[in-house]
Amino acid sequence: MKENRICQMLDIKYPIIMAPMFLVSNVEMVVQALESGIAAAFPALNYRTDKEFREAITEIKSRTDKKFGVNLIVNKSNPKYPQQLETCVEMGVGFIITSLGSPKVVIEKAKPKGIKVFCDVTDVGYAEKVVALGADAIIAVSSQAGGHAGKIPTKELIGQLKANFDIPIVSAGGVATSEQLKEMLSFGADGVSVGTVFIAAEECGVSDSYKQALIDYGANDVVLTSNLSGTPLTVINTPYVQSIGTEANWLSRMIYKHKKFKKILKLIVAVRGMNQIKKAAFGATYKTYFVAGPSIEYIKEVRPLKKIVADLVKGLD
Repeated sequence: MKENRICQMLDIKYPIIMAPMFLVSNVEMVVQALESGIAAAFPALNYRTDKEFREAITEIKSRTDKKFGVNLIVNKSNPKYPQQLETCVEMGVGFIITSLGSPKVVIEKAKPKGIKVFCDVTDVGYAEKVVALGADAIIAVSSQAGGHAGKIPTKELIGQLKANFDIPIVSAGGVATSEQLKEMLSFGADGVSVGTVFIAAEECGVSDSYKQALIDYGANDVVLTSNLSGTPLTVINTPYVQSIGTEANWLSRMIYKHKKFKKILKLIVAVRGMNQIKKAAFGATYKTYFVAGPSIEYIKEVRPLKKIVADLVKGLD
């Protein structure tokens, strides 16, 4: 792994990034991941105010000298994005992961400060754009990913990206075991971004019912819903999800067709969805929106985060 490009770029022992997970990632998880020899990132949107965001960055820096990242939603659905970017640059985070928009401004402001920029992509067309802008690495978000998944199967997407670009590729989706990690590397990925399996970490602050759902349900129980963020999102198909369906309601579908209202509606839907996810993830509620990817198939118990990492990297030393 010493010659692995992601390990060299992020100064880590193993080519794994603990993926930024909305509401789920926390300071303790990031620190434990970094101290286990992998990289970690968290979403800036996990913090309501810039003060809280800065406090989180400061605490991580006080507990480890290893590089960590921040995920930024870089479109108009995130009105906090300009300030979040300024804070990342000012405080010198190790890397930024951009999602759902153009990384142009992030690359222009972050790279001169030595901050690496990784960009989520779901196909070759979008990858061409971010590579042309100067991305340091691309994160291949496949159809096996949790959260906002792509449409192309993992092996196929990695192959397409490898054939067209020579910058590092991080595979996102479908990794919960050491065998799956090795498989992604054999496909040509330089590293992997792993999320769902870490929700079942002892350090994760979600409710016990959320963690139990990860154990009780399997890959076939993960569905896409358009009801939460305006963009299809993977959730566990609980009885509540089954009862309300996964398609946007008729009013939302009508307004989405009108350019004038589309952006503001998406913002409203996203804010409402965030609140619903938060209530379900951290409180006892029958309205159970549990965001997860198909890799829940391999979650059998709640474990310390360092144990999860140790199991993932078996055979890489």
